[in-house]
Amino acid sequence: MDEKSLKPQLRFKGFADAWEQRKFKSTIQIERGGSPRPIEDYITNSENGLNWIKIGDAPSMGKYITKTAEKIKPEGLSKTREVHPGDLILSNSMSFGRPYIMAINGCIHDGWLLLRNDKNLYDLQFLCHLLGSENMLHQYKSFAAGSTVNNLNKDLVGNTTVSFPKKTEQSKLGAFFDSLDNLITLHQRKLDKLSNVKKALLEKMFPKNDSDVPEIRFKGFTDAWEQRKLADTVKIRTGFPFDSSKFSDDGEFLVITNGNIKDEFSDVDDSLGNRINIQNNQIKQEYELTTDDILVTMDGTVGRTAKVVDSKQILAQRVGRLTATENKEFLYQALNTGSFFNEMSILSHGGTIKHISLSEIGSFEFSAPTKLLEQQKIGTFFSNLDNLITLHQRKLEKLKNIKKACLEKMFV
Repeated sequence: MDEKSLKPQLRFKGFADAWEQRKFKSTIQIERGGSPRPIEDYITNSENGLNWIKIGDAPSMGKYITKTAEKIKPEGLSKTREVHPGDLILSNSMSFGRPYIMAINGCIHDGWLLLRNDKNLYDLQFLCHLLGSENMLHQYKSFAAGSTVNNLNKDLVGNTTVSFPKKTEQSKLGAFFDSLDNLITLHQRKLDKLSNVKKALLEKMFPKNDSDVPEIRFKGFTDAWEQRKLADTVKIRTGFPFDSSKFSDDGEFLVITNGNIKDEFSDVDDSLGNRINIQNNQIKQEYELTTDDILVTMDGTVGRTAKVVDSKQILAQRVGRLTATENKEFLYQALNTGSFFNEMSILSHGGTIKHISLSEIGSFEFSAPTKLLEQQKIGTFFSNLDNLITLHQRKLEKLKNIKKACLEKMFV
């Protein structure tokens, strides 16, 4: 590889040197963890126990391991691998492959690899981001392809090729990506908090199974709610069996499939870009979606829902389309209290891929206020909350895409 190719596309001002490229195992100490057996005989509650680091101790956000749920007896030390603050550990499962920095002393089992910066060639923050980059993950998968290897073993990780600059540039890169991670974590926590608030309010603003009134309601409403059957309150249809070979990048309509309906979004996700041009006006009139529609997944993970908020979207077959006769926003929230998803899961049938029918969707029963005004107030309240949640979701997606793009351009 020539010197030009060992320079990133984008870098901080003042740095122009080519990056060094070496086999990873020549730059760092790599060791596999170990476990005393049977492990149950070594677990202890004693204060002098050694921190026993398990996958569950790794944070869902951030990269420092600061505590463990379990400890092992000191006599188990000879059968395991001790790690210290500043060491990196890498989950050796192919489904993870994510690095963490130790902030405490402890011991790792054979589901971890120890990466110790014994030659002091790396800034720890930089190394952590490097190991989580697409280039490294691609190398892991390439080395494991066509073999019986299911884990990131010592040799596989050691044989990867790494490129790195001088430590001063590493430090700047590490600090930059740490700042991005902190921003991502902040938005993730805000999103999680809002989602939990919505979940709690749905439980309190809709009646429980044994009640006909909710715990919390808007002032001025006292009437009991009534049971309704979904088929009596909406028009239920599905979409058209479009030929996927007719899809094009510049098609007039976005084709909505089950894949466009995701748990994390209340609106239809338009990032899955199957588009099509349609000349047949009858198909347009019958299958073009409107903002009065609610969509339901009928295959796979059945019972997920989404609201239609944009124009120029057309519905594919095997997605349920509910057109509300009263308040759409209230109905959408009623379907998201959890009972609809649970009931559709129970009613689903099929082998590996589950299915539900339009009649099974229509059989669902739910509670609703007798006064349309109360429906409107509840619908508007939760719609505003959904908009706030969507705003944070979009920001979070944007930040993750920025990080991905920067990793591609700022690493070799």
